[in-house]
Amino acid sequence: MLLYQNSLITLTFDPANDVLDVAYPDLHDYLIPEIKNSINIILETIVNYNIKKMLLDASNTVVSIGHEESHEISMYLAKGLVRTCLQKVARVQSPNTVLEERSDKTIQVIENTLQLPFELQNFTTKEEALLWLISA
Repeated sequence: MLLYQNSLITLTFDPANDVLDVAYPDLHDYLIPEIKNSINIILETIVNYNIKKMLLDASNTVVSIGHEESHEISMYLAKGLVRTCLQKVARVQSPNTVLEERSDKTIQVIENTLQLPFELQNFTTKEEALLWLISA
């Protein structure tokens, strides 16, 4: 079921499996304020629907900002997710190896800085991610 859609994000919810499917937005410097607003919408949706599992699909995300800006946005999202009732987050990786190397470094910093109350796993396909999310 489609919960929300704008030019940056699409939020689809599968109530049978309690999975929120989020297409991660493209990251361009001129969109940073709108991206943060979209992250706030994601966080509100998770809280309002008491969602326990999220699939974060970054496989088609275009990134034209630097590592610092990308890191800031990822940290903003992670700090917000910590305050929700999420139990599992599955991230579908970008096929771009340079972006994934940057992402891996950011994820390491997030895991070392924040006490994540949820499991976080990276996957190469959406199918693998969904199977992990709906498994016990």
